Amino acid sequence: MKKRPPITNRVGELREQHGAMSQAELAKAIGVSRQTIIAIEQGHYSPSLERAFLIARQFGVGIEDVFGWEPEDP
Repeated sequence: MKKRPPITNRVGELREQHGAMSQAELAKAIGVSRQTIIAIEQGHYSPSLERAFLIARQFGVGIEDVFGWEPEDP
């Protein structure tokens, strides 16, 4: 069974809530590739702190409204 990543995100949900912003539009706004946005949304990649703040600001929310951390059970 594949482990669930400890970093969660609502990037896809927030894109939809903000006028159905495309992955390409978000990528351009924060200076990354569309493939990076896809990887973030799928939980395969966690952005740098700087990029995480840029994503949150793009949606006008706090960083914890976009990203969460769920530590593994011992």
